[in-house]
Amino acid sequence: MILVVAEKPSVGRDIARVLRCTKKGEGYIAGDSHTITWAYGHLVTLVEPDELDERYKKWRMEDLPILPESIPTKVIPKTRSQFSVIKKLMLDPAVTRIICATDAGREGELIFGLIYEKAGCKKPVDRLWISSMTDAAIREGFDTLKPGTAYEGLYQSAVCRSQADWLVGMNASRAFTLAYGALLSVGRVQTPTLAILVRRLKEIRDFQPEEYYTLTADFGDYKGTWFDPAIKEEKLNTRLKDKASADERAKKVRKQPAVVESAAREEKRELPPQLFDLTTLQREANRVLGFTADKTLKVAQSLYEAKKAITYPRTDSRFLPKDMVPRVYKAMDSLAEPYRGLTQHIERKEGKLPFSRRVYDDAKVSDHHAIIPTPQTTDPARLTPDERALFDLIARRFVAAFCPAHVYEALRVITLCEGERFKTLGRTTLIPGWKQVYQQPDKAEGDEAALPALKEGDGRTVAGASVKKESTKPPPPHTDASLLLSMENAGREIEDEALREQMKGAGLGTPATRAAIIERLIQVRYAQRRGKAIFATDKGEKLIEAVPDEIASPEMTGRWEQALTRIAQGQQDTDRFMEGIRRLSAFLTAHARDERKDIAFEKEVRGRGGKVRAAVKLLPDVACPLCGQPVQETDRAFGCTAWKAGCPFTLWKDALARANGPRLTAAIAQRLLREGQVQGSTGTLVLAEEHLRFTIKGEDTPTISIPVRYVKKAAGTKAAKAPKGR
Repeated sequence: MILVVAEKPSVGRDIARVLRCTKKGEGYIAGDSHTITWAYGHLVTLVEPDELDERYKKWRMEDLPILPESIPTKVIPKTRSQFSVIKKLMLDPAVTRIICATDAGREGELIFGLIYEKAGCKKPVDRLWISSMTDAAIREGFDTLKPGTAYEGLYQSAVCRSQADWLVGMNASRAFTLAYGALLSVGRVQTPTLAILVRRLKEIRDFQPEEYYTLTADFGDYKGTWFDPAIKEEKLNTRLKDKASADERAKKVRKQPAVVESAAREEKRELPPQLFDLTTLQREANRVLGFTADKTLKVAQSLYEAKKAITYPRTDSRFLPKDMVPRVYKAMDSLAEPYRGLTQHIERKEGKLPFSRRVYDDAKVSDHHAIIPTPQTTDPARLTPDERALFDLIARRFVAAFCPAHVYEALRVITLCEGERFKTLGRTTLIPGWKQVYQQPDKAEGDEAALPALKEGDGRTVAGASVKKESTKPPPPHTDASLLLSMENAGREIEDEALREQMKGAGLGTPATRAAIIERLIQVRYAQRRGKAIFATDKGEKLIEAVPDEIASPEMTGRWEQALTRIAQGQQDTDRFMEGIRRLSAFLTAHARDERKDIAFEKEVRGRGGKVRAAVKLLPDVACPLCGQPVQETDRAFGCTAWKAGCPFTLWKDALARANGPRLTAAIAQRLLREGQVQGSTGTLVLAEEHLRFTIKGEDTPTISIPVRYVKKAAGTKAAKAPKGR
């Protein structure tokens, strides 16, 4: 009898169906030659420190660092019964061989390996390694089983990752919590990810806008932007520092004759996009669909497991192996409408799909290949709305990757008038290529659009000239998409695809864990979402200020992840890696104890379900403008302490979010209540007549006025909704 251990019950049932195992037992399904059982994710985990030694129950600085030679494991109590089922089956004399059928990746290896070791099993192991949950893929996987020893490096990498996170997390979290008197979670990956958010927040806060003016001339059938040819940088050569200079030039060219000084044409090609790995899929889904990274992973996992519509999603590769060519043909021909109709844009030769190294490259396929649709026909109507939207991204990218390049003619026109030069950029599509898959073959990019047929020497008259006041913009806040990009490249937002490939393995976390890291930062109140944007909180900023660079540096942590990759490939010794982690844990403990900074963390309370929130606290030296009582701060607002008595005064912290205004902080609220007005880099806030007014700096927009007479739910009243910026 052969025992097959899957990661989840649903996967176990799929395998049982393919192997024709039908006899159901408690936690397993048996057949003539195979018995299928399953875990529920992790059944075995590392012990807690107090399970190593009773004295670690109480957190004391003198007990740190905790550096055991080895970290024992334990069975998770909640799923102990299923572990007992698997152990009994593993040790059954009738079972001669075991097949590991957990998810084909680092975490799947850890789940199985810990169960196997905890059960005390010594029987030979084969590995089922598949990238699709279709019946055909499962059968093919069982026909091509590999010995479990082939993945020993991956398992050792997983063990090192798990123990490294335990050592750093347990020691650093205890040390900094004790040093600062606040519950602080410090992690090998989450802390440098937080540092990326903190760095961006400081860039936004420290940004000083610079005003400038642009001048646009209307030549009748096209327009041009004034520029200074002496300045080479395109983004800077259109800026005029003062309005008088801009107005003078506008007056000089109005109604005057102009001539086309040059009209340069250049044929350009945009290569089709590459296939998705998980990180690029998460970024695209965030940009196009507004999905968080966590939501994208969950929906993709459903498309893979339940609907069998796509291949394994937790991959870091954007390429396919060459031996997949026949399966790719079948997957392409199995696409349902509307995607089948889109395949007409692929230029086939003798009925074959084009072969491109942007699609096929064995050297760039790691544990799994890129995400593509399976050869099973998927009816979009049978998917949930979220599944349908994500499958649409994957299917269109799959078709587009085999389409020809998008070819266009780029036109750069320089028009001269009264000694002033104006530039106009245009483009004309020559070959729509892959953009037809997205139904945007003629879509202009930026300010580039189709232009009339212009040539050198053509004359025009300036019909009008307008001056526009503008200002430089701060860097945008991080979204899931941009944060994933920074995590993938250890803090560097590398857009160039070739350079990103060189950085593979030097990121923060793995494609499968990055979404959970982002959600963890929000859960422990180091970060918060405002719409699609993610900001570091005051608590997150203070933590990064408190910890040393050795744990906050994305680049340094990226090197740890690179070392784990080398361990998986059998290129680095595990002892060397773990010794480095032990040194880091000891250093962090000493830093928290000996180099404590003067940083005060706000008190927190735990609500229902263990959710952490800031404790209510008073704002010093300010009074409610309506009744004169003290003002308090909560997680979401500043309000009167007499709210139970009926005072409705409330300032919501995110009241100006939709107007791109600042989030109200304690410092802003205090000054606003004391002085009635606050002026900052983004505009001016005025509190008067029970309204909060915000005038955006440098923009010709009406003042935004928001009433402040809204309160949270009071006893015996209905809750009022928070006002939103207009």
